[in-house]
Amino acid sequence: MREVDPRRYDLAARHAQARRVLLDPAGKAMDSAAFAALVKQCELDARDLVFVIGGADGLPSEWRSAGDRFLSLSAMTFPHELARAMLAEQIYRALATLRGHPYPR
Repeated sequence: MREVDPRRYDLAARHAQARRVLLDPAGKAMDSAAFAALVKQCELDARDLVFVIGGADGLPSEWRSAGDRFLSLSAMTFPHELARAMLAEQIYRALATLRGHPYPR
């Protein structure tokens, strides 16, 4: 995880082969099983997954065209720091599920 300055970071160029998932309130909502299926498909396709969470003002408009998928964590508004923790939990849950770990219930 890292923070980047969107004025100095070209998302599409830096991650040309990755699946770029942009978090956006208007994006598609997924349950944990569907999220795990997304992670699994990227593993099968041997593609990196890059998740992007916007700052206080949301995502830069020029990055919207670089997104492969738009994902909503909730219809509610959260601080981006909390969204980061929630996304990290879902990534961990997806990987645990795919590896047969007993963590997810």
